[in-house]
Amino acid sequence: MLVRILFACLALIPSLCLVAEIPAADVQITDDGNKAVVSIDGQPFTEYRYSGYAKPILYPVYGPGQKPMTRNYPMVKDVDNEASDHPHHKSIWYTHDEVGGIRFWMEDAEGKKSKDVGTQVQTSLKIDGNKIIAENDWKSSDGETVCSDQRTLTFGGDGDARTIDYEVTWIASSGDLIIGDTKEGTMGMRTHPRLRLKADPKRGNHTAGGHSINSEGVQDKEMWGKRAAWVDYWGEIDGQLTGIAMFDHPTNPRHPTWWHARDYGLVAANPFGVNHFENKPDGTGDMTLKAGETVTFRYRFLFHRGDAESANVAQAYKAYAEE
Repeated sequence: MLVRILFACLALIPSLCLVAEIPAADVQITDDGNKAVVSIDGQPFTEYRYSGYAKPILYPVYGPGQKPMTRNYPMVKDVDNEASDHPHHKSIWYTHDEVGGIRFWMEDAEGKKSKDVGTQVQTSLKIDGNKIIAENDWKSSDGETVCSDQRTLTFGGDGDARTIDYEVTWIASSGDLIIGDTKEGTMGMRTHPRLRLKADPKRGNHTAGGHSINSEGVQDKEMWGKRAAWVDYWGEIDGQLTGIAMFDHPTNPRHPTWWHARDYGLVAANPFGVNHFENKPDGTGDMTLKAGETVTFRYRFLFHRGDAESANVAQAYKAYAEE
């Protein structure tokens, strides 16, 4: 009996050693009063910029091999091969149009202030290890609070891959709230121009080499408006095949979500835009929160080497869903 126990213990040693050889990523976050800067294993990862924009954004974002994963425009202009369209598509962000009758996805043009366009104003920020925990008021142009949110961003890595978990809890803090049925939302990203599916030389993008697929096997531009648990975009960035996957957590309301995923690099998980995505009556996708009620959505960004198959994105999603 003792011999069998000894052999069983010895059999565990290789796996225990293997675990010890792959330590958890070292995530450091520092706040300078305008942005929280995130590094991973001593290298820049991203910045959570909560000041100077109509909503908090993550920019820049570096993936495996320190490759830039999102578009620079409009934070940095006149970058070669970048289209100068949709200035409200700022790297990675969370917002939605038609929230309590106010537009938050669209933004005011420079020097112009529209009556029905709102902003997200941060009210608190806390750093807890590898997490950023922030609270925001969604305000109309008149300064009235339409609703509030609490969001938790968790940063990590597994070998060469990097992850951002983005959790948002909506709070009906100013009375009953209607989150409107529109395609313009919600958990959004504008990819590096090399991950675009289609070039647009007239707007500045002369080279695109991206591919995409969702969890249902639908590919490229056919993914727009379809429901899926995840989507993945990949292409060659600075000589390295690199990709970005977005995961919709199975506990999210209306999972699997619809995807506002365009061939020019916009990728957004949108659980509200049923009217546009399925050609149903306007308002079908509305969500109403009674005063004081909350609703939570969770997403993950996975930045990986290779394409969806070689990165085993489907298995990575399964692990995420089971956490």
